[in-house]
Amino acid sequence: MTLNGWLQIGFFLLAIFLVTPPLGRFMSRVFARERTWLDPVLRPIERLVYRTTGVDETREMRWTEYAAAILLFSVVSMLVLYLMQRGQHLLPLNPQGFGPVAPDLAFNTAASFTTNTNWQAYSGESTMSYFTQMAGLAYHNFVSAAVGISIAIAFIRGIAQKEKDTIGNFWVDLTRCLLWILLPICIVGSLLFVSQGTVQNLKAYDTVQTVDGPKQTIAQGPVASQEVIKQFGTNGGGFFNANSAHPFENPTPLSNFLSMFAIFAISAGLTYTLGHMTGSRAHGWAVWSAMAFLFLAGVTTAYWAEARGNPLLTAAGADQTVSALSSGGNMEGKEVRFGIANTALFATATTDASCGAINGWHDSFTPLGGLVPLANIQLGEVVFGGVGAGMYGVLVYIILAVFIAGLMVGRTPEYLGKKIQSFEVQMAMLTVLIFSLLILTFTATSSVSPGFGTSSIANPGPHGLSEILYAYSSAAANNGSAFAGISVNTHWYNTTLGLTMLFGRFFMIIPPLAIAGSLSRKKRIPPSLGTFPVTTPLFAGLLVGVILIVGALTFFPALSLGPIIEHFMMTHGQVF
Repeated sequence: MTLNGWLQIGFFLLAIFLVTPPLGRFMSRVFARERTWLDPVLRPIERLVYRTTGVDETREMRWTEYAAAILLFSVVSMLVLYLMQRGQHLLPLNPQGFGPVAPDLAFNTAASFTTNTNWQAYSGESTMSYFTQMAGLAYHNFVSAAVGISIAIAFIRGIAQKEKDTIGNFWVDLTRCLLWILLPICIVGSLLFVSQGTVQNLKAYDTVQTVDGPKQTIAQGPVASQEVIKQFGTNGGGFFNANSAHPFENPTPLSNFLSMFAIFAISAGLTYTLGHMTGSRAHGWAVWSAMAFLFLAGVTTAYWAEARGNPLLTAAGADQTVSALSSGGNMEGKEVRFGIANTALFATATTDASCGAINGWHDSFTPLGGLVPLANIQLGEVVFGGVGAGMYGVLVYIILAVFIAGLMVGRTPEYLGKKIQSFEVQMAMLTVLIFSLLILTFTATSSVSPGFGTSSIANPGPHGLSEILYAYSSAAANNGSAFAGISVNTHWYNTTLGLTMLFGRFFMIIPPLAIAGSLSRKKRIPPSLGTFPVTTPLFAGLLVGVILIVGALTFFPALSLGPIIEHFMMTHGQVF
C-alpha cells in the first residue's frame, strides 16, 4: 500500500461527500415537483409526454397500483428487448452482420437489462448489433435505473407523508427521473468521456495488419453514450467484453475516476434526499456515515490483500514489492494503467453499489481480496448501493434496526415519528429471506450437479464454489459483475441466472413498496424520552451492526467453504 493509493481513495470519498448535498437537494425538488432551473426547457417536454401517453400527473397511486405499474412496464420492456435480440439480423445498424441471439441467451440478457443487472454471458462486440446496443440495451440502462430511483422516492414519500393512502404516481416519477436527472447528466457525461478518448461512432469494425503480420479486427461503435449511463445508472454492462478495462471504454485515469464517481453519485445524493424530504437532514447524514464506514472497511481490506500479494509467488522467488520498475502486489488480472489501488477501489465501489462494471478481474484477486466484492453483494449492496435499490435496501435494514432498538428498551419501535409494527417487520424480513433463499438454493443445486453446474467452472475446490456463489449472488442482487472463470453461456446458467435476476428484482421491490404504503397511512407521533434517535452515531453503529450480522449469519457458512478456506490453504502453500 502506498500514500498515493490512499490519497486517491480519500479524494474519491471527498468528491462523493461534496456532491451529496447539491445532487440530493436537486432530486428532492424534482420529485416534490418544485421548480428547478431546468423547468423552462423540460417542463414543456414533460407535458407533451403526458398528453401523448394519457397520463394524469395529478393522480396518485396506492402502493399496489404503483407496484403493478412497475411490473407491467417491466414485462413489456423485457419482451421488446427479447424480440429485438432474436430479430437483430433483420434490423438496421448491423454493419458486422450479426445473426439472431440464441433463445436462452436472449432471455438471460433481456432479464438482465430489465432488472438493472446487466449480467453479460456474451461478448458485446461479437454478439450485439449497434441497434440492439443503442435501442435495446442502452434504453434499459436508462429506464431500469429510473425505476429503481422511483421506488426509493416512493418509499421516502411513505415515510414523510402522514395519513395518506397514496405514495405518488409511478409514470410521473419515471418521467421526471429520466428528463431531469439521468438524461442531463448523461449528455454532459458522454461529452466528458468522448473528450478523454472513449469511442463514439457508427462505423463498421476496422481490420488492420499487425507488425507481426496477422490481421486484427478493431471493434468500435457508440460506446461513450452507453458508458456514462452504465455508470450513473449503476447498470455495469460494458459495450466490450473487457468492460471498463478496455481502453475504448475507459481510456485515461480521469475517465476511470469519473466512472467510479458516477457509480456512487446518485446513490449518495439519495441519502440527502431522504433527510430533506423527511425533514431530518441529520438522519440522512447518519445513513451516509454508516455507508461510508462500510465502504472504507471494504476498500481497506481489498487494498491490503492485493497490495500484500500472493505468498505462493513470494515463496517461488517472485518480487512483489513496490519499486521504480514494479507496482508490487498481486497484479494478476489488473489493468496496468490503473494499478492495485484503483482496481481495489473500483471493485469495492462497483459491488457496494449494484453496478457490476469492472476494470480488473475479480477472479484473479487474492482470496481475501475477492471476498470483499462477494461480501459487498451479499450484504444487499446497501453501501450507497445502486440507484434507488441501495436506498430502499438500506431503509429495510433501518426498519430492522429501529425494531431491535425498540425491543432493547421495551417500547414500540418508532422511525421518524411513525410506529414500526409487525407488518413492516414482516415485510422487511421477507426481503432479506427472499434474497438469501435465491442465492443459496441455486448455488447449492449448481455445486452438486456435475452435468450442468460444476461442468462450467474452470477451477476445482473452494475457488470453483466461489465462482458459482458469486454468479448467483451477483444475479440476485442485480449487480452483474462476474468472478469469471465460469462458463455461464449454457442453457442451465442462462435460465437459472435469468430467473434469479427476475426474482431478485421484482420479488424484492414489492415488500418495500408495501412498507411505504403502510407507513404513509400512519399518523406522525411526536418524539418522547423513550424514542430512539436516528440521527446519532449510536444509530449509525446499530445500522452497521444489523447489516453485518444479517449478512454474516446468512452467508458465513458458504463463505467459509469458499474464499475463507481458500485463504488458509494459500497461506499453507496449497494450490489446486
